[in-house]
Amino acid sequence: MSRIGYKKIEIPAGVKLDVKSDKIEVNGPKGKLDTPMFPGLLIEMEGNFIQLKRNTEEKSVKAKHGLVRALLMNNIIGISTGFTRTLILQGVGFRAQKKGEKLNMTLGYSHEINMDIPKDVKVECPEPTKVVVSGIDKQRVGQIAAVIRSYRPPEPYKGKGIRYDNEKVRRKAGKAGKK
Repeated sequence: MSRIGYKKIEIPAGVKLDVKSDKIEVNGPKGKLDTPMFPGLLIEMEGNFIQLKRNTEEKSVKAKHGLVRALLMNNIIGISTGFTRTLILQGVGFRAQKKGEKLNMTLGYSHEINMDIPKDVKVECPEPTKVVVSGIDKQRVGQIAAVIRSYRPPEPYKGKGIRYDNEKVRRKAGKAGKK
C-alpha cells in the first residue's frame, strides 16, 4: 500500500496556493492550475512545506489522499519549471515542421498530416526529425505527445515511426532466409 499522501510538498519561491473548499488554486511564474479537493482531506502549512492529512479512514478518502497529493505536486512542478516531452521521427523522409498554429508531418503516407496545436501547449521543431511538446499541465503535455506518436507508432522490424526520446523500441528479427 502506498503512503505517498503523507509526504510533504515543498513550495518553491514565487508559487502561491489558494485553498478553497472544492479546489486548490496554484499560481506561479508560468501560469495558474487547479487541483480538485475532496471532503475528508485537510491541508496543513508549515513554513514553505504543505502536507495533506485526512480526518477519516474511509476507503474512498484514503484512495483520494495520494491522488490529490500527486496532482498537487505535478501542478507545483508545472507552474515553477514546466513539463517537456521530446519525440523523435525515425524513417526515410519522415519530418515535421511547425506552420503557424499547425504541426505539419510527413510520415510516409500518401498525404501530409496537419495537426492543430492547442493553445495551452507549446510545440516546437528544433530539427526536422524532432518535436518538443512543453507546457505547465503534465497530463496535457503527455496527451498531446501521445496523439502525435499515435500517427505512426514505432514498428518492431525496422524501428520506423515516432518514438519518445527515452523510449527503447524492441526489435524483432526479420524473415529467415532459405538454406
